[in-house]
Amino acid sequence: MTRTFKIATAQYPLDELSSLAEYTDKITGWVDEAAAAGSQLLVFPEYGAMELAALAGQDAAADLQGAIDAVSERLPLQAELHQQLAVEYGVTIVAASGPQRHADGSATNVARIFAPSARQGEYHKLMMTPWERDPWQVSAGPPDGLCVFDLGDVKVGLVICYDIEFPLLSRALAEAGAEVILAPSNTETEHGYWRVRTGCMARALENQVYTVHSPTVGVAPWCPPVEMNVGAAGVYVASDTGFPAGGVIALGELNKPQWVYAEVDLGLLAKVRGSGGVQTYNHWGEQPGAALLPSARTVLLD
Repeated sequence: MTRTFKIATAQYPLDELSSLAEYTDKITGWVDEAAAAGSQLLVFPEYGAMELAALAGQDAAADLQGAIDAVSERLPLQAELHQQLAVEYGVTIVAASGPQRHADGSATNVARIFAPSARQGEYHKLMMTPWERDPWQVSAGPPDGLCVFDLGDVKVGLVICYDIEFPLLSRALAEAGAEVILAPSNTETEHGYWRVRTGCMARALENQVYTVHSPTVGVAPWCPPVEMNVGAAGVYVASDTGFPAGGVIALGELNKPQWVYAEVDLGLLAKVRGSGGVQTYNHWGEQPGAALLPSARTVLLD
């Protein structure tokens, strides 16, 4: 049975914004473009919310902890805007992640997902990079935080950047029903970009799922914590019958701000899981130690 779903994944530049109105106009323009192209799910990248630091002034944006605080304070405004746009345009939006400061002074890296039903969910990154640990001092989210978001037409899992390089997280999402795993990222070198891309392709192979990569791109000298951003958005799948031999469904031009679009065939994905040339999804449990997985819960957004 044919069951398709159109995804837009962003190669998103960080701009030095002068006002909340300018930010609203920028995000609205991006959403309008993707929705006009028929996209049902829009994915923005990791730490794309750092451009909100500019709204607190140059001094705050140039200071690491000052930038974190400035972004954290404005995440509710980001959420309000993205929820409004999700309802208005009838699309599901994964907003760019950002650091959220908590009452105890700790901070986590959170991405929120907004549905046209006005329901929303969130995920706090679990595997922290060395630079997030120090000097950023951004902590891992709760260990039971993995979620599969049921959008009605498709079930999606959400991890963030470094998370995609660790197989057990994505496997837990796949076993909980995820057909698509989203991996927004922020990488400052081509090495980092390729690590995340390789992770996406590996997780697609292992779990016979689609993986979706959305990076920040370009330079942001006004905010040293994210001053260099390298990447290309992509959508990947297992290399098997009916799919491209290399497993690449769509791929953007390196470092160019743009949407990258892909229509994923969920019916074909289910068929390949059951009768493909290899059946990594079904055979996972035959590995020694395969049962050692974190748990993932389902969140209904439809």
